[in-house]
Amino acid sequence: MNLCIVGTGYVGLVSAACFAEMGNDVCCVDINPKVVENLRNGKVHIYEPGLDEIVKRNTEQGRLKFTTSIAEGMEGALFVFVCVGTPSKADGSCDLSYVYQVGKEIGQNMTDYKIVVDKSTVPVGTADKMRAIIGEELKARNVSIEYDVVSNPEFLKEGDAVSDFLKPDRVVVGTENVRTAELLKALYGPFARSRDKVIVMSVRSAEMTKYAANCMLATKISFINEISNICERVGADVRDVRMGIGSDSRIGYQFIYPGMGYGGSCFPKDVKALIDTSRQYEFEPQLLASVDEVNNRQKHVLSRKVLNYFEPQGGVKGKTLAIWGLAFKANTDDVREAAAFELIRDLTAKGMKIRCFDPVAGPNTRKEFEGNELVEVVDEQYAVLEGATALAVVTEWNQFRNPDFDRIKKSLKAPLIFDGRNLYSPSLLGEMGFAYFCIGRRDPK
Repeated sequence: MNLCIVGTGYVGLVSAACFAEMGNDVCCVDINPKVVENLRNGKVHIYEPGLDEIVKRNTEQGRLKFTTSIAEGMEGALFVFVCVGTPSKADGSCDLSYVYQVGKEIGQNMTDYKIVVDKSTVPVGTADKMRAIIGEELKARNVSIEYDVVSNPEFLKEGDAVSDFLKPDRVVVGTENVRTAELLKALYGPFARSRDKVIVMSVRSAEMTKYAANCMLATKISFINEISNICERVGADVRDVRMGIGSDSRIGYQFIYPGMGYGGSCFPKDVKALIDTSRQYEFEPQLLASVDEVNNRQKHVLSRKVLNYFEPQGGVKGKTLAIWGLAFKANTDDVREAAAFELIRDLTAKGMKIRCFDPVAGPNTRKEFEGNELVEVVDEQYAVLEGATALAVVTEWNQFRNPDFDRIKKSLKAPLIFDGRNLYSPSLLGEMGFAYFCIGRRDPK
């Protein structure tokens, strides 16, 4: 099949590459000429494991093309996937200006039947508005062309997006048109050969499903973080509690790892957007509001531990903290809503110096803190420890899981670790002479 995909971010580029991998002809549209030029030359502008080789292979074999012209991208395409950003506004509502602009351009340029697929995460009712926008543009052109607008939300995890797309748990399609549903089933057929994974529902139900899924996962994260804070105060061990509740099949172990809260481009934005949508319909979403509040508080949990530890020693001013991990999660360079950034802001506001390292998110961190003289981004994992009083582990990259503790101890001014991801054994580090602070356990005296 011939596809046009508008937007080359995480969702757009992964979708385009994976569709092309299955033999489809895909043309990607992006308004940034430099991004398009780089992609044509096989240079991928986002970090996602496995994506580079798929993009390069399908570009070289002619199935994947890139352009800045939506008219060129749509030519001959049956499907037009809308994969542009929907960032949060200051009030938490969803900025749909990019989505609606694409809708206008589709209406201005379409010459034959198109299935317009909303793959961007959008509030309930967006597909109806897109349908109206396209219709208005066609009316202005005084032409009558058949088209359909459907919802096909993505469920990709950053860091594992390629695998998620190639081997999906489910494919949600929102449409009331039987023919359109069958065409999308055919498009997704190669990704679901063992069983039919396509779930067809109404457009608004599909739009709601995306938000419900992300808000459910965000709720699990905030719940276990709330439990971890209680554990610290009552003397329980949240790791044991997690094992105890995770063994219940109704709960499961996924997304109940205590830490420093969720970040990234999806969970924070989607929770806020659903809160905003609910309030537009005069319903107060108390649970979702609490999930958001707990998460915002949890992002400061490690900085509170650092500040409390150094308070009897004259505070953190003039001292240096080494940080391992800056991305909001492992296997990505995405630093949006990253807990590490809140830690850095909290501590530098008190005069503490920061030396930090991340396998891939260093450049994005330099851009964020280029005006802060207290922040230094280092390009080697152990070099970041030089001159530091303590180490904070913030992102759970594999290379941090079993480090050289002897080397850490020799490099730091004091054997002191603050672990925001509970990667290490408190008893082992205690035997090695470290003062070790983690999440959901009573801090050492």
